[in-house]
Amino acid sequence: MGFIDEFKEFAVKGNALDMAVGIIIGAAFGAIVNSLVKDIIMPPLGLILGRVNFTDLFIALDGKAYPSLAAAQAAGAPTINYGLFINTIINFLIVALAIFIVIRRINAMKKAPAPPAPNTKECPYCRETIPLAAVKCPHCTSDLKA
Repeated sequence: MGFIDEFKEFAVKGNALDMAVGIIIGAAFGAIVNSLVKDIIMPPLGLILGRVNFTDLFIALDGKAYPSLAAAQAAGAPTINYGLFINTIINFLIVALAIFIVIRRINAMKKAPAPPAPNTKECPYCRETIPLAAVKCPHCTSDLKA
């Protein structure tokens, strides 16, 4: 089998297609989470913490003061953007929580495997466990054919 044939077989297998769909949905979900954090969660959190805009939390490494991160970047100042880092951590926590909930629900929907068929039985006379096919109890020597 040639390289092209192997690649075709790999590309059309269910696993590769499922992975591609998962990546596309994951990217769309990431955009939703980013918007949720940036537009819904961070504004009230900033208001609660004293009207803080997390995107403007930064340290200019050149020692100058800038009114916003955009102004510092426009001036070409090197910055440590810890406010954006906080946003990224919150994004991660939301994604991790969502994945945890989805996996938990999927695991709850899975059927438990059927228990294996018993291969032992109890002797009706001495109550010891014996092989299912036994015709005589090895413990009390009772005849089990009846």
